[in-house]
Amino acid sequence: MALDIAGSTLPAGITSYENYVNTPKQVDDEMGQQQFLQLFTAQLQNQNPLEPVKNEAFVAQLAQFSSLEANLSMKGSLDTMVTSQAADRVMASAALIGKSVAVPGGAVNISAGEGGDGVVNLPYGSAGMKVSVLNSSGVSVRELIYPSQAAGDFALKWNGRDANGETVPNGAYTFSATAVVQGATTPVDVNALAKVTAVSTSAVDKSLILEFEGGKTMPLADVTRIGV
Repeated sequence: MALDIAGSTLPAGITSYENYVNTPKQVDDEMGQQQFLQLFTAQLQNQNPLEPVKNEAFVAQLAQFSSLEANLSMKGSLDTMVTSQAADRVMASAALIGKSVAVPGGAVNISAGEGGDGVVNLPYGSAGMKVSVLNSSGVSVRELIYPSQAAGDFALKWNGRDANGETVPNGAYTFSATAVVQGATTPVDVNALAKVTAVSTSAVDKSLILEFEGGKTMPLADVTRIGV
């Protein structure tokens, strides 16, 4: 039969803190605040009047209760602080909406005859460089040829026109690039400068995620370049 203490039910046979500690647990080994109070009250009500709880044991259990209270209070404060900081980070990152960010493998969305920009990453100096502009089907609509370039980031600008000088249809376009390094043609990384449309929080680790036109996403931590 279970023992009822102050409207709460304890397992039968549990009348002291020591009983609880020495009882095998099946699910959770941690004692919550309510459980501690129930057990502490049960111990006081069921102690042997001829052998009451010793002062040392009583003080030790009160100290444990105080420690539990402090830990619960600290946890609540930390949870509140983390939630507040997460909200502040989202609000601060909202300033990126409408900005252009370098996105690996990203696309520029062309509309109303506007062009698109990108960044070519050159780990070594090159004798020459070629950038291909690809439509959504992967077909090259324009090739941009550049002379020798020093190592580093090269700012790529495309006016939104094809090889015949005509304005390309609206849509998403990507870039691919090769550079001549020590006499050999080598593929190099090129990132599109895509506009941020939204900022969200990852459901996995609560990190901030940037969303772009076309549905592509990227962690804020991976951002290496921001334009206007």
